[in-house]
Amino acid sequence: MSKNLVIVESPAKAKTIEGYLGKDYKVASSYGHVRDLPKGDNAIDVKNRFKPTYEVTPDKKEVIKQLKSLVKDSEMVYLASDDDREGEAISWHLKEVLNLKDSQTKRIVFREITKNAILKAIENPRQIDIDLVNAQQARRILDRLVGFELSPILWKKIKAGLSAGRVQSVAVRLIVEREREIEKFNTKSSFRITALFDVKGKTLAAELPKKFDNQQEAEDFLKKCIGADFTIENLEKKPGKKSPAAPFTTSTLQQEASRKLGFSVAQTMSVAQKLYEAGKITYMRTDSVNLSEDAMAAARNEINSAYGSEFHQSRKYTTKSEGAQEAHEAIRPTDFSKHDTSGERNEQRLYELIWKRAIASQMSDAQLEKTVATIKISTTPEKLIASGEVIKFEGFLKVYLEDTDDEPEDEESGNKGLLPPLNIGELLNLIELKGKETFSRAAPRYTEASLVKKLEEMGIGRPSTYAPTISTIQKREYVIKESRDGTEREYVEMKVAKGQFSKQTKKEIAGADKNKLFPTNIAMVVNDFLVEHFPNVIDFSFTAKVEKEFDDIAHGGQNWEDMIENFYGKFHSRVEQTANVARADINSSRELGVDPKTGKKVIARLGKFGPLVQIGEQDDEEKQFASMKKGQFIENITLDDAMELFKLPRDVGQFEDKKIVAAIGRFGPYLRHDNKFVSLGKEQDPLSITEEEAIQLIKDKREADEKKHIKSFTENPEIEILNGRWGPYIKMGKNNFKIPKGKEAESLSYAETVEIIENQPVKKAGKFSKKKA
Repeated sequence: MSKNLVIVESPAKAKTIEGYLGKDYKVASSYGHVRDLPKGDNAIDVKNRFKPTYEVTPDKKEVIKQLKSLVKDSEMVYLASDDDREGEAISWHLKEVLNLKDSQTKRIVFREITKNAILKAIENPRQIDIDLVNAQQARRILDRLVGFELSPILWKKIKAGLSAGRVQSVAVRLIVEREREIEKFNTKSSFRITALFDVKGKTLAAELPKKFDNQQEAEDFLKKCIGADFTIENLEKKPGKKSPAAPFTTSTLQQEASRKLGFSVAQTMSVAQKLYEAGKITYMRTDSVNLSEDAMAAARNEINSAYGSEFHQSRKYTTKSEGAQEAHEAIRPTDFSKHDTSGERNEQRLYELIWKRAIASQMSDAQLEKTVATIKISTTPEKLIASGEVIKFEGFLKVYLEDTDDEPEDEESGNKGLLPPLNIGELLNLIELKGKETFSRAAPRYTEASLVKKLEEMGIGRPSTYAPTISTIQKREYVIKESRDGTEREYVEMKVAKGQFSKQTKKEIAGADKNKLFPTNIAMVVNDFLVEHFPNVIDFSFTAKVEKEFDDIAHGGQNWEDMIENFYGKFHSRVEQTANVARADINSSRELGVDPKTGKKVIARLGKFGPLVQIGEQDDEEKQFASMKKGQFIENITLDDAMELFKLPRDVGQFEDKKIVAAIGRFGPYLRHDNKFVSLGKEQDPLSITEEEAIQLIKDKREADEKKHIKSFTENPEIEILNGRWGPYIKMGKNNFKIPKGKEAESLSYAETVEIIENQPVKKAGKFSKKKA
């Protein structure tokens, strides 16, 4: 029996810590939260100062039972959940549920899982910080009230099963507004002038600093330059420097892992959690850029030994955001001497990124020399500019350079490397002078990472909320993350080369999007309803103000019940008023015009299974329907687009004497043949797919299904043995069951299969799930 019990949140962490503490300590896991507000309207007593009722979640009853028996055998219990508000609340819930007395309970915190940090935490215990607990309770209660009261209104007025949330609805609003901005954006064209010169066998690239507004101006300029002399009028050398970025916070890690590694926000947090629990990095939920004195000393030693003392420059970073939590550290390696780590490929990649960013933050500036050459044109007063940059001392660039979200210019720009040797007065040999039509661009759609950046800039949400918010809006189908092809457009390119002027029209693909967030029709309808009827709930500055109030509660500056009361009164009266809004008044449908064949109205609206277009009024018994395609919106679909959709379902042809039909359904475009369905990929259009292409898709689907199917049983057709991504498994109804090691899937009898199912409980979600935000 161990005298001391330490309770952490995850089994992986428990295993690491137990190794550091020795035989007098038993380390157990609570698997995240153990209590929550129950479903239903009895969770919060609104009339009694919002008193919450908590209950142990069903999947944690066994965990609590085990922890209680461990507590009984221990003299001292150390509550060691994470060092943030969420973690503080978990410790408080554990203390309540396990009936721990103050005298036998200590709260310990650490932000890295290293022997030193754990022993230091044991030596410096404290009591549970009730202000931090109250800040977390206030967030949980306020969010439940908003969701619980708003969601039924959305069900009644718009569509069953919808939900609203304080932060998620603001995130959706940003995406909806950006989409509308893009839709309304008028692209303007201008002409950019670039030049290439031959300097003693080397190429010099230059550019005119201004753009021409129209083709005629650009053409006049280029023609003026035919036969002109181009000479170096001035050469200017300026020293410059680049400084490293601060070490990672949760938000900057999510952004950079997205840009450099292609990770989603949720994936970044999941991989970082594994690195933290294995003791490799500090805690991954933080909005601080601070490094401890110990960390700075360790970074200095590593830089001096790996690169030399001239590469070291000590830097203290301070956090700009007002609500940065407590005296936390940035995300950094726990041991700077480890440049890489073992583990899964993605863990290695993320660790390397964290190591590079943290070590670079303590390195010298990069010293540069910028050269700007001004090129005179003998026939016109305009000047061309060539610029180059040479690195005199690498400094932190030896290790790391931060990426940006800026969309790259798709034209060749002035040379950013070293310019060829040039002299003032030197005559340059023109290879070509080019005028290319370029187009202004709307603000880009958000990626997951750029949305996190925007939320953080606006003071909305905190490190623990970004990933769950972004997952929720996708899970609820308000937002879809996908890549979409651009459209072809023409542009004009003019050239002066070898004393001749030429002009041609070329084609390019514009507006392609990779892994961007697109709003759905339902997002637009729900957003407009909330903006009209609950303006403060999804007002940006109001949401940021609420975050500051949570911070205030965490610092003991405000009573949480008062804070919720101030919000709830106004909010609840809005809820009551909205009960009177007629469903017909909600902007979820739009009249497009008249069907030329029948003379009936054509309407775009939200249907039970998504957006659709309809010929005929609601009470018309002969009305026709067609589902909209992905990317089409109720608010801007044209009559012509709608009429195209009525060409579906479409007979594509015959295969094996049975008809092939192409259509659009709830889950996108598909083919139907012999009562079986085959989904179409984004490169296939149901309106134009040929019989030959359709037959090939049907054959491919059959082949894939055959490979997947291993065995089924006449005794019970619901039980099948299938081949999955991770190998063979048993499927019964909607549940999947593992096949024990040593059993051959192909040779399993019906009786053996049933026995496996009966002896293996259906895997429940929750026990090992991440803690909620």
